Parts: sequence; structure tokens; C-alpha cells
Amino acid sequence: MAVPAGRPLGVVTRGTTNPNRLRRVDNWIVATCGDTLRAAADPLVVDLGFGATPITAVEMRSRLADAVRADVRVVGLEIDPVRVAAARSAADPPRLAFARGGFELAGLRPALVRAFNVLRQYDEGAVAGAWATMAGALAPGGLLVEGTCDELGRLGSWVLIDEGGPRTLTLSARLTTLDTPARFAERLPKALIHRNVEGEPIHALLGAMESAWRAAAPYASFGPRHRWLRTVIAVRDTGWPVAYQPRRWRQGLVTVNWAAVAPG
Repeated sequence: MAVPAGRPLGVVTRGTTNPNRLRRVDNWIVATCGDTLRAAADPLVVDLGFGATPITAVEMRSRLADAVRADVRVVGLEIDPVRVAAARSAADPPRLAFARGGFELAGLRPALVRAFNVLRQYDEGAVAGAWATMAGALAPGGLLVEGTCDELGRLGSWVLIDEGGPRTLTLSARLTTLDTPARFAERLPKALIHRNVEGEPIHALLGAMESAWRAAAPYASFGPRHRWLRTVIAVRDTGWPVAYQPRRWRQGLVTVNWAAVAPG
């Protein structure tokens, strides 16, 4: 797959990855963005910044093909040509391919982009431009999922973005390992991670979750899922625009409108 002339936009990331690291966000994409892929004339998906090994792109293609549509095509993009060359042993064209590219998406027009653990090393001021560049390269009606997670994928967060800008923020945790919602502060998207300070909306949200978590301590005897559910319900009841998604809640995810947490 040829890349248009010109240097890919962005810088090489650390490239760390692990099998199943992005399983939680992939499952969310299936549930939340599946209709977009089903309706797409070309079910093209980009895994931007797949890292030192191609495993997350391989897994994404398998999950989307099994749960959304069998003809989905995934292209893993990396700025580092060495990583691209190494990944090509896992390619299965046209279903799965690898190429050199950055925020410009190598001239592709995908229906969906997953950009995970890419912007974490950038300055906060670079986020809006990166979002705009990626969103501008989407096919009509396309979606961008940009976020970050820990090394095992147990704790993370992501922003859903379309051509009009950011729409939602999702926080995700493996409930058996979550000791406090304050942990989300470590894995907020780059647009928010430096905004977790007094006076900022994201700080208020995490504070509300922490207070509700403490109040729900008696439910811990029934298991972490019950305590988490009581926490999410309490936060929603106080007026935060939490999407009513009980099934997602039970899986350790909570989604809020971006407007409620956008930097002040």
C-alpha cells in the first residue's frame, strides 16, 4: 500500500503494546460504532499508531469481522518504517494491511479510526490540531476514537469524535482491580489529563465519582460491580449527563457528554 508523497504528520511513539490491551475499547466500538461500519460504503478502519507489534490491529480486525461485518478492512498505520516492515508478516490483504502514516491517515478515507496511546506524549496544545486533521480525513459520517489506557488495558478513557468535534468521554475500568475512581486521573486523554485541577469540569466529575464511591462502600460486600453501579447511578442522579447504559455500566464503563467535561 503506497503512502502519498510527504512526511507523515506526527512523531514516533514509544510503541509499547500487549495482547488484549485494547479489548475493552474494541468491544465498546463494536457496541457503539458498529452501525456506522454497517452503513459504510467502504468498511475501512484505521488503527493509528499500532506500536512495536501488530497485535492490536490483528485483534481489532478479528473482533470487528466477527461482531460487525465480515468484509471490514483494517489498516495499521505507523510513522516508524521499521515497525511497518516488521508488521507486514501479519498482513492478510485486503482484510488487514500495514502502511506508513500519521495524523493525515496516509491519504485514506476510513469510516472509523482508533488512535490509542498516541497523543499521550504530545503537548496538550497539539491535541485540537491532531483531532481536526484526523476527523477531516474521515469518510462522510465517519468516527474517531482517541484515548489512552494502562499497559494491560484495565484502566483507560477515550473520546468519541466526529466531523463536528468531540461528542463523548468514556471512562473504563476492570472492576475487580479498581480501588477508587480517582485512578482515572492517571489515564485521562491528553486533552484532559492536565485539567484535573480545581475549577475544571473533569476535576468536578472525578470528585463526584469519588464521593459516590465512598458512599457506596456498604455495597462492596456484594462485589465490586454492585459498588460501581451504585456509584454511577448516584453520579447520574446528581445531574451529570451520564448516558443511560446499564449494560455498559456493569462492564465497568461510563460515558458522559463531552460538553460537561470539556476544558474550561
